[in-house]
Amino acid sequence: MCGATSAWSGLTEAEAPHAGCRHVERIADDALVLTVRPHGEHGAVVRFLGFAQGLLAGHVAGARSRARRAALQPGNRVALRLAARVHGQLPSAEVEVERSRALLSFAPETAAALAWVTALVAAALPEGMPHPALAARLDALLEQMAQSAGWQADVVRLEAALLDELGVGLALSGCALGGPADALAYVSPHSGRAVSRQMAAGRAWERRLLPLPAFLLPGRPGAGGPDAGPADAQALGRGLALTGHFLARELGPAWARIAPLRARLEGLWQAGPPAGTARGT
Repeated sequence: MCGATSAWSGLTEAEAPHAGCRHVERIADDALVLTVRPHGEHGAVVRFLGFAQGLLAGHVAGARSRARRAALQPGNRVALRLAARVHGQLPSAEVEVERSRALLSFAPETAAALAWVTALVAAALPEGMPHPALAARLDALLEQMAQSAGWQADVVRLEAALLDELGVGLALSGCALGGPADALAYVSPHSGRAVSRQMAAGRAWERRLLPLPAFLLPGRPGAGGPDAGPADAQALGRGLALTGHFLARELGPAWARIAPLRARLEGLWQAGPPAGTARGT
């Protein structure tokens, strides 16, 4: 697998086949298609999130054919095979579709969410490091988007889980100042630690704290995994502001490249109540 880097998205077409890479003979993994970058006349450099191997990149020959385009739709779950014949070259990739998510691209909201979450994961994770829990969470989110309403809060939960994978997770199990754990209402924009409403009240720095929506709190209704339920529009906005603050800080220049995709999704949610969201959660 490739060395630990998340720079593929910044490579030019001329650079991609010659980027430094540890020797790979063969890798097989179930994976999610994340991003597809055209390369050459007919091929593409594709980034995948393997369930066992983590972020992987490969060159797919003939990627612009009708059959290959359908197989390489972002969000698809595929059986992935990578092979490299020469040390230092980008591995060639072959895929077989296990679960198509092509229909997500036909509705504006799911299309925007799909574009955002796949680009985010591709930009944030280093290559060649396993992230099985995140892969499973993303797969479950995509499945929920295809099957039912009320998935919007899980986009925010995915962002929070990604921060955990990056080692900068939010500390939401207790109050940083010793206040009651059942009254957590804010997060420090510096430390990522939760603060209770009582301990923040009247402090000079209260206004600088980030609101903490209840659906992100562990052990609360609407918190936790991909099936934990929806959140209302106000809570979604607060959750996006919270995770967005820390993602922007952590990703740096990569955030500037992908942030317009998130802004499009937020714009759709702000234009009207997201389909299937709860009211008053």
